[in-house]
Amino acid sequence: MAPEPNRRVARCECQMQSRATALLTAARIPKRYEHCELSEFDTKFSGAHPSQQAALMQAQNFVREYPLENTGLLLIGPIGVGKTHLAVGVMRELLRKGIACLFYDYRELLKQIQNSYNASVKTTELDVLRPVFETEVLVLDELGAVKPTEWVWDTVSLILNSRYNDNRTTIITTNYSDEPAGAVARANLSPAAAAAREESLGDRIGERMRSRLHEMCRVVKLSGPDFRQHFRSGNYR
Repeated sequence: MAPEPNRRVARCECQMQSRATALLTAARIPKRYEHCELSEFDTKFSGAHPSQQAALMQAQNFVREYPLENTGLLLIGPIGVGKTHLAVGVMRELLRKGIACLFYDYRELLKQIQNSYNASVKTTELDVLRPVFETEVLVLDELGAVKPTEWVWDTVSLILNSRYNDNRTTIITTNYSDEPAGAVARANLSPAAAAAREESLGDRIGERMRSRLHEMCRVVKLSGPDFRQHFRSGNYR
């Protein structure tokens, strides 16, 4: 005898809730950001910049269109404008839809990879990188925050190219401007402007990988005041 419809519905809802809970646990959202939601991204306070409202709308559209449109997001702006809040808010919405997501701080990821080279550690480089390569949606926070070296550039290239080739979605936040590397930029600047120039994303990850990001992601630029001057919860970054 077939189970009653309401029992089938209850069982289905229970299974979905169980899967959502498992996905949330596996997503590695840091405690500092675990309460971030798109619905709580406040752009109504005095002094909020129009770009913050526009970025929220783009994040909401991303969730609405996914997976029919799976181009990632590159959230760019100074410290405190809400880049990480938006990235985690998108993650939480996707997790509710049953989509596997993974959060990694760029610095922490590189440290874990380096630590895997230690002979006393049983974790291998592939153990660290496999979930980064394979998760459906990766949030990589603070891209460019580590001083660039050949090893850093090679590692970033490996991660981004692997996800690009597998057509997987990547959401990235960075405090660095979306400008070419110094060697390219200085050719078009006066000596005074070149001397005053701050490091850009091109400087931190290499011009080739910056170009690759433009193929993988929609660029979303945020400006405005530091949210943390208005909200002491620490959820904005």
